[in-house]
Order: sequence, then C-alpha cells, then structure tokens
Amino acid sequence: MANTQIPQPPPPPLNIAALMKQAAAARPHQRAVVVPTGRDKTGRIAYTHLTLAQLDRDSDRLAAAFDTIGINRGTRTVVMLRPGLEFMSVSFALFKCGAVPVMVDPGMGLGRMIRCLEESRPKAFVGIPIAHLVRMVFPKYFKTVQHCVTVGWRVPGAGPTLAHLLKSAWRPYPLARTHRDDMAAILFTTGSTGPAKGVVYTHGTFAAQIQHIRTAFGIQPGEIDLPTFPLFALFDPALGMTAVIPDMDPTRPASVNPQRIIEAVENQGVTNMFASPALLHRVGGYGKRHGIRLPSLKRVVSAGAPVSPANISQFSAMLTEGAEILTPYGATECVPITSIGSREILSPATVQKSEQGFGNCVGRALDGIRVEIITLTDAPIATWDDSLLLPPGDIGEIAAQGDVVTREYFRRPRHDALAKIRDPRGIWHRMGDLGWKDKIGRIWFCGRKSHRIVTETETLFTIPCEAVFNGHPQVHRSALVGIGPRGHQLPVICIEPVNYREAKRNEGALRDALLALADAHVHTRPIRIMLLCKTFPVDIRHNAKIFREKLAVWAARKLGPDPGGRPATPVSAPAPDPTATGQRHAHRNDA
Repeated sequence: MANTQIPQPPPPPLNIAALMKQAAAARPHQRAVVVPTGRDKTGRIAYTHLTLAQLDRDSDRLAAAFDTIGINRGTRTVVMLRPGLEFMSVSFALFKCGAVPVMVDPGMGLGRMIRCLEESRPKAFVGIPIAHLVRMVFPKYFKTVQHCVTVGWRVPGAGPTLAHLLKSAWRPYPLARTHRDDMAAILFTTGSTGPAKGVVYTHGTFAAQIQHIRTAFGIQPGEIDLPTFPLFALFDPALGMTAVIPDMDPTRPASVNPQRIIEAVENQGVTNMFASPALLHRVGGYGKRHGIRLPSLKRVVSAGAPVSPANISQFSAMLTEGAEILTPYGATECVPITSIGSREILSPATVQKSEQGFGNCVGRALDGIRVEIITLTDAPIATWDDSLLLPPGDIGEIAAQGDVVTREYFRRPRHDALAKIRDPRGIWHRMGDLGWKDKIGRIWFCGRKSHRIVTETETLFTIPCEAVFNGHPQVHRSALVGIGPRGHQLPVICIEPVNYREAKRNEGALRDALLALADAHVHTRPIRIMLLCKTFPVDIRHNAKIFREKLAVWAARKLGPDPGGRPATPVSAPAPDPTATGQRHAHRNDA
C-alpha cells in the first residue's frame, strides 16, 4: 500500500501589528505616544499625543495608501524619521500592509549609514526632507528605490507627503496575512565591534520579544514608558503602554540633559524607563547631587553595555523601596535572553565577585530561552553538538537558543556561518561575548570575544581585568587593549580618570597605585603598562560600549616600539586562535 502523507494545515497568520490593534480595541482612549512640542515663555513644556485608537486609524489610512502606491507585502522600506507620532504611525502601517521596515541608526555616520541602506536593497523610502536630499545626493546607493514618501515639507521627486496620505477617508485595513517566519523588519547593528549587519526580524521574533518583555519585567497594560532608545518605543503600543518620547538627542544619551529626563518622568507619571548605562549614570549623578526622588517609577530597564553596581546603586537612590533596576542581556540578534534585578546585583556577594574580577552577572536565562557557555574559538561552528558545552566555572563564548533568536543576517552568509549554529531544535546564536556560568545557573559576562588579549602565556579578559582598576576612586572607567599580533599581545590598561587634569599632574603616583592593585590579583598581574586618556571613544547607539579597537590604535601610537623593539601595532583582526578551549580562572571553581 502506497504511503500517503496527511497534508498539514497552513500555519496561522501572525502580524505583529495585531497586538497594537488589540490594545486599541481594549483601551481606545489611552494615549499611545506622547511627544514634546515646545516650551512657553515660562519654560513649561507642551505635549501632543495620539491615542491608541488614533494610532490604529492613522496607521490604517497609511497602510491603505502605501498599498495603493506600491508599498506592500515584502517591500523593503527605508524608514528615516525622528522619534515621534509619524515614526509610530508609519512603522505600524508598514507592518499592517506586510512591508519590511529597514532601520539604521543615523548616529553611525553618513558614510556607514548609506552603505547599510544600499546593502538592504530597498524598494521604498519614507523619510524626512533632509533624508531624501541625502538620497538624491548619493543616488548610486539608492538605485533600487522605486517608491518614496516624504514626512514634512514636499521635496520634488520625493513622492507624496505623509500629510497628504493621511487625508484619505478612514476604513479598517485588513492586516496582511503574514506568518511567524515571514520577514517583518531589517534592523542594523551598530557595528561597534565589526561591520554593521542587517538582522532579519520575523513577525514571530517580534511577538516572542513582546511576550518575554511582558512576562520577565511584569509590565501591565496602562503603564507609561519613557523609551530613551527610539526603537524600543515600538514595543509600547503592542504592550498596551504609553510611550513618552523624551526631549533629547537619541544619538547622544551620554550628553542628555538630566533635568529633561526627570521632567518627563514627573510630568507624565512615568512607570517604566529604558536607559543606557551612560544615561543612567548622568541622570543618577544629577539626582544624587540634588536629592531627587521619582516615586512614579516602578522599574528602570538598562541595557546596551555592562552596567556597574555603582551606577545602579546611584540611580536606585532616586527610586522607592519597591522599584527595581533590571538589566536584561542580549543583542540586536537576540534580546532579551537573560535578566537580573538590582537587588541581586547589589547583594554583597555579587558586588564582591564583580569587584574581584569575576565579571558582571547578567542573571539567568528567561523562561523558554537556553543560554550556554561553549568552546572558545574564532572558527565557524556548522552544527550543534553537546560536546561544545563547557562546565560551570570555565570561560567560553555565550550562545543562546530560543524564540527571540534571529535566524540570519540579510544577505551575509559569511557572517551567518560565524554567528549561527544549526540545530534541529532551533538555531543557536553565538553572542560574540565571553562569559561563564556559575553553579546556580547565572551567566557572568567577561567581555567581547574580539577584545580578549592573548599573550605568549595566557589569555586576559576585559571586564574581569577592568573591574580591578575601576575600583580606584580616581578612575571613571578603564579599558584593556592589546598591542601586537594575537598570541604575542602586550596588555595595556587605558584609564579615563574622574578628573583628567588632576590625574595628569599626579600620573606617576596614580600609575604606581594602579599597578599595585594589579599585583594584588592573579589575573591582572601581567598588566604593566598604563595610559591616561581624557575621553574614551564609545558606540553611537548607547554611548556606553567602549571602542577598544580605536583605543588600541591610539595606545600603539602613544607607545611607539614596544619594549622588545617590535612595532607597537594593535591587532586589527582576529588571528587563528591558539587557545580554542575554555579558559579557566582558578577562583571560579567554587563559584
């Protein structure tokens, strides 16, 4: 008898915009997005807003209009808008009609930005007038663009304006019947430790992220969020939260005016806030100096770079006893995968381990996410095997598997091979980060894989080593860099002091004190060279990740030929890894 296969039913449709529509149906008059519009003569700030019902209707109008002009299912569409009402309406309209928003951080610089946009091969372009002018000045990068919409004053040759499209009569727009594995967006990484890459998000990825964020952070409908990173604002309507757009330059969170962040929290009764570590430090320092309290805040979420216990403790002084600072861990390719709260971070045992150089504790894996430590290697790993797993206490690469893990980069098979591991149970993403797992399942972050220093005798990891130097009261932050080829690198500790002029005047005494600190810890004893740096170069997205590659070039220039007479050149690309095994720190064996 011939074998007959029972036909499988098609997968149910899934469109991430449906979550916003559901929120609008349940709470139509709740504000979806609130935007500052200016100040009167007394300095009081004025706001405008869209309710959830208004956002739903505006995005319906735009989805229908986009469909009419050729922006529809599968159309890769560059979105270059400032945070605000239009950004939210356009984004949800694109999701509704099944188009694929392409989003690039404008702070990465014009050259890198337009190269990223060219790489995405967009068919449509929705942007403010200045963005269209850039497109016209560099036409060769946008040869694939066929449809344009301008948000703002009309630009000849840039298609209809958004205001014109919004004048059409409203009628409910039927959501595109996309599915879990259909492409929903392309979000570019900052490229802080390599080339910026387009990460393919599916509707299923977004839905999983929203579910994990809601569950892990205990977010309730009706809450009010202050997303100081613009892309996070998109989650709010789907979570049933109000997004209050802060009065700040989103590309410069480290330079934010603390008064304006505090003003937004107080004016709007903000219950949830996302803050990069740099913004957390700046606002927390201001709050500490002025004795400010923010009783409406239930939680603060800080991510984008390691968050020090001191930074968390400082900001916590502004919060009520029941509020907490949460530090989820992840990357553009998979976020969130772990989380930990400030109460656990600030516990004496955890603080002591961080200060002694165990790394930064980023918590346990979220429910349904698997996070493991695997063999440290720079080579591709084609397929998963449990022999890759390292035991608790061994430092290796952090890898994650779960429904928030993206499957691929957009048209970058070489980077897919380096970052993804195939497994019948689901794709693993190699984080490019190093860490270890303790005996109670917590992950401790030890720095980027590309930043490790490999000398002739040992491997040094940035976060554990830097923690020793960061404990000195005159050190704002430190960065470990390597000079020379991997396997023969010379470790150099760069110091950004609290007061550069004072540190420069007493450089010899500070160097002696820091090297004495290094001598007191086994893992920092090989570090014998210190350089003062006025300000570290940092990433453009969160202003918190240190560009150690640039610091290495600077350090090599400062030092000239090294003590052995070799040219003091920084390592610019990973050499073949002579230590493709887990690295054990003896003091972790009993962790």
